[in-house]
Amino acid sequence: MKPLPTLSLLCASLFSCAALSADVTPDVIMKFESLKKPVLSANGSAFAVEVSPDRGDSHGLVKRLGSEQRFTVAGGSKPLISRDGRFAAFAIAPSLLEQEKASPKARKKLKAGLALLDTQTGKETRYDKVKEFAFNEAGTHLAIWYEAGDDADSDKKDEPEANDNNSKVKAKESDKKPKVDKYDKGRTLEVVNLKAVSSEKLAHVTAYYFDKAGRSLVVAQNDIASNLHRVQRMNLASGELQVIAGYVDQQIGAVSASEDGKYVAFTYGKASDAPWGREYHLALHQAGSDKLHRVANSDEWTLNRYSELTFSEDSKRLFFGRVPEVSQQLELPKVAKADDLYDTEVITGQRELRVWHGDDPRIKPNEVKQYKKELKRTYLAVLHLGSKQVVQLADQAVPDVELGQQQRFMLASTDVPYLKMITWAGFYRDYYLVDLNTGRKQAFLVQQPVSQAPSLSPNERFVAYYQQGNIFLYQIAQDSRVKLTKDFKTPFADEDHDYPSVAPGYGLGPWVEDGSAFLAYDKYDIWQFNTDSRDAFRITAAKGRKAQIQYRVTGLLDKADKPDLLKPDQSLLLHGYNERTKGDGFYSAKVGVSGVKPLMEGDYKLKLLARAEQGEQVLFSKERFDLYPDLYASELQSPEQATRQTRIDDQKRQLDWGNAELVHWTNGDGKPLDGVLIKPSNYVAGKRYPVLVYFYRFMSDRLHAFPDMKLNHRPNFAWYADNGYAIFLPDIRFEVGYPGASSVQALTSGVQKLIDMGIADANAVGIQGHSWGGYQTAFAVTQTSIFKAAVSGAPVSNMTSAYSGIRHGTGLARQFQYETGQSRIGESLFKSPQKYIENSPVFYVERIKTPMMIMFGDKDDAVPWEQGVELYLAMRRAGKDVVFLQYQDEPHHLKKYPNKLDYSLRMMQYFDHYLKGKPAPEWLTRGEAYQEFKKAG
Repeated sequence: MKPLPTLSLLCASLFSCAALSADVTPDVIMKFESLKKPVLSANGSAFAVEVSPDRGDSHGLVKRLGSEQRFTVAGGSKPLISRDGRFAAFAIAPSLLEQEKASPKARKKLKAGLALLDTQTGKETRYDKVKEFAFNEAGTHLAIWYEAGDDADSDKKDEPEANDNNSKVKAKESDKKPKVDKYDKGRTLEVVNLKAVSSEKLAHVTAYYFDKAGRSLVVAQNDIASNLHRVQRMNLASGELQVIAGYVDQQIGAVSASEDGKYVAFTYGKASDAPWGREYHLALHQAGSDKLHRVANSDEWTLNRYSELTFSEDSKRLFFGRVPEVSQQLELPKVAKADDLYDTEVITGQRELRVWHGDDPRIKPNEVKQYKKELKRTYLAVLHLGSKQVVQLADQAVPDVELGQQQRFMLASTDVPYLKMITWAGFYRDYYLVDLNTGRKQAFLVQQPVSQAPSLSPNERFVAYYQQGNIFLYQIAQDSRVKLTKDFKTPFADEDHDYPSVAPGYGLGPWVEDGSAFLAYDKYDIWQFNTDSRDAFRITAAKGRKAQIQYRVTGLLDKADKPDLLKPDQSLLLHGYNERTKGDGFYSAKVGVSGVKPLMEGDYKLKLLARAEQGEQVLFSKERFDLYPDLYASELQSPEQATRQTRIDDQKRQLDWGNAELVHWTNGDGKPLDGVLIKPSNYVAGKRYPVLVYFYRFMSDRLHAFPDMKLNHRPNFAWYADNGYAIFLPDIRFEVGYPGASSVQALTSGVQKLIDMGIADANAVGIQGHSWGGYQTAFAVTQTSIFKAAVSGAPVSNMTSAYSGIRHGTGLARQFQYETGQSRIGESLFKSPQKYIENSPVFYVERIKTPMMIMFGDKDDAVPWEQGVELYLAMRRAGKDVVFLQYQDEPHHLKKYPNKLDYSLRMMQYFDHYLKGKPAPEWLTRGEAYQEFKKAG
C-alpha cells in the first residue's frame, strides 16, 4: 500500500494530481467532500449547495447556470437562494477548530453567522451572531434575525463607568424592571433591501411575516420593560412603516398578512400573564380602516401562544389554531413554614410519580415523549373574511385537518380511536371530510393504515384512496364509492411485502387540475384513472411490467399546502428503476396518452434534486459505485442534454477504487436472489479474497450507488475494498414467523455463491450488520459456522424480553414491531412463545463458533442496549469468543465523531485479525480496564 504522506508531498492537493493514486484511509475519508442541500432559484438561473467533508468545515458553492463562473463561501452551510438567483445566503458556523479548542462552557457561547453573496459581482457581506435568516418569496429582501442580547450594538447607549455617581441608582432602577420570560423577549430584525443595497433594523421583534407578493413585511414588536407592544407593516418598496396596532399591556403573538395586501391579522394577550397560561385574542386590520375587527373567543374555544395564522392564497379565508382552554403551568408545593414539614399534601405534592393505567390511550413513556407536541397542538378554525364568520374545523375527536387551498372541503383525520392499539398493531387513522362553511364532518374511511393516506381532488368532488389491494373513488356528493380496480388482473398491493400485515399499495400520483383524472402506481406502471367514466389505462403502456422497470412521476413542485396539479395534456418526466439491471433512467410520457419514451437510461443511479418554480430547469445527480453523484442541470424534458455543474468526483479519481457488479443465485428454497459484489481495488482474477458481508433487507438496488464516504456505524466500502476485501451486499427475503431462519438461508446461499465463483476465501468470510442487520448477524452465527468473524451493532438478542420493551426515542412499546412489523413474528408472545424463542440468538449461544464483537450506545433510543448485555453475558457464560463495545451517552447510531472513528478503526482491526491473520490489537486480547479522566474545564 502506498503511504499517503509521500503522495501529499508530490501533489499540491488531492485534486491536482491525476497521475498517481492514493490509498483510501480514515483521514482521506474524513476529508472527502460531499454535496448537501442543493437549492435552485425559482427562475432557474443559479443554484447554491453546501460542500461538506465528513469531518471539518463546509464551504458554500454558488454557480449561475449557463456560465462557468462560480463562487466559494468559506464556512458556508445550509444555503438559501433568492428567487431571481441574484443572491445566495449561507449559515456560517464556528469552525471545527474553534469548537474543539473551546471548553464545553465556552462552546455553548459560540454563535453562528451569515454570509450574503451577490452572484453577479461576487461581493460577500458577513453578519455575526445570527439566529435565523430568510429571503422573502419575491426575492427582493432578506430578513436577518439576530441572537437575543446580541442585537444592534450600535443602537445601545454606552454603559456607565464603575465610578459613575449614578451607577448605583441606575442599578436599583434596573432591578425594578419586570422579569421577562425568554419566550417574550424580542430580537433585532434587520431587513435588507437586496435591490437598493440598504437595510433597516427593527428592535424587539418577536415575530414577522413576508407576504408572497413582496409588497410588505409585518412585524410584532414587544418590549415588556418599556410597555411597548405594536404591530407594524413595512412597505418594502419605500421602507415606510405603518403602525397597525399598539398597546402598553398586551403582548403581540403571531402575525400574518393576506396576499392581496388587504388584511393584517395578529394575536395578542395580557403581557403581565406568564406565556404558558396567557390567553390570546385574534384581531384583523383591513387596509384603509382605522378600526380593528376583534374575533371574540367563545366559551368552548380560545387562543394560546401556539396559535398560528395562515391566509388562503385567494385572501378569502384566515385559518388559525384554537384550544379548548388555557391555564397556567402547575407548580409543586414548597415548604414555607414548620407545619409544612408534616403536611401530607405538601409532602406528597412533591412526589415524583407517573401512574400507568391499563386504559391509558398512550403508554406513559410515549405520553411523555408526546407531551411537548401536544402542548403545542391547536385545533384549526377558519375565519371567512367576507362574512366574518368563524367555523371550527378540528376538535379533540378529529384533531388533524390538512391545510390546503380548498374552498369547500378539507381532509381531516384522527388516530384517537387507535392510540391504545398502537402498542401491538401499529398506526391507523379514520379519515373525514370537513365542510369549511359549517364544520360538519363526514367519515368516509376508517381504520386506514397511516401510510395509505387518501387524496382529495382539486374540484373537491372526489377522494381517491387505496385499500386492501384495490383503488377506490369516493364520490362526495353521492356519499358512495366505486372500486376502480374491480376485475383488474394487475396487482396494486406491494408484491414484495413480507410482513405479517395487509400489503400496502404503491401510492397515488397527482391529480389533473380539473379533477377529471388522477394517477396511481402498481409495482411497475403508472395508471390514469378517469373520475367520470371510471376507465383506466397505463400511460406507460404496460412497458414497465414487461421490461421490469418501475416508473414514477418526478419533477413536480409539490408543497405541503399546495400539491402539484397536472394539465390534461401535460408532458411528464418519469424516473425509472430497472429491476433487472438495477440501473435508472429518465423517460417522457404525457397525461391522457398511452406511451413512454426513453430520454436517458443506463448503468447508473439518478436522483432529481430540485426544480425551478418558474421554469423547466432541474438539478439532478448521476452516480455509479465509481462515479460521485455530481450535479447536472437541464431542462425538465431533456435531461439527456444536461451539463455537469460540479466536479466533486475529481477527488475520487485520485484514490484506489474497487468496482461493483451484480450477482444472481438461487436460495435454498429455490427462489432467485440478487446481491452486489464489490471487488477489491486492483482485483486479480482467480485470486480468492476475504469477504465482508453487509446487509439489511433489499441491497441489490445499491449496485450503482456511490459508497457513502463517511465513518459511522457501517463499514466504509471504499476503505475495505482498498484494504483487500471483497464486500457482499445480499438481498434478504423473509418468511413471516421465521425471520431468523429465512435470513440465514439467504446469507449462506449467497456466500456459497461467492465461494463457487472463486471470489471468496471460504476461511475468511466476515459479517457485519446494525440494528435489524445486527439481529440477523447475531442469529446467523448461532445457525452456521460459515462466518469466521461477526460484528453485531445494536442487535435484539432476546425477542422474549425485547417484546415488551420500550423504544426510548419515541416512548412507544416494541410489541407492534414483533406482531406486525419488522421482526415479522405475526403473533403475540403469549400466543406463540416458541416462535419468539426460536428466533432469539440468546437461546442458542452454545452453538456459536464464530468470534463476535457487539456494539451498543448505552443511550440507544431504538433498541434497549440491555439486549447487547444479554447477548454478551450469555456468550461469556458459554465461554464464547466475545467482546462488547459500550459507547457512552450514544443513541442508536453513533453521533460523536471520536466514537465513530474509534468504532471504525476497531472494526477494521477486528476483521483484519480474524480474516487476514494480522496480530490482534491489545484491546482484543486483554480488554481495557476502566479508568476515569480529568474532566475538561
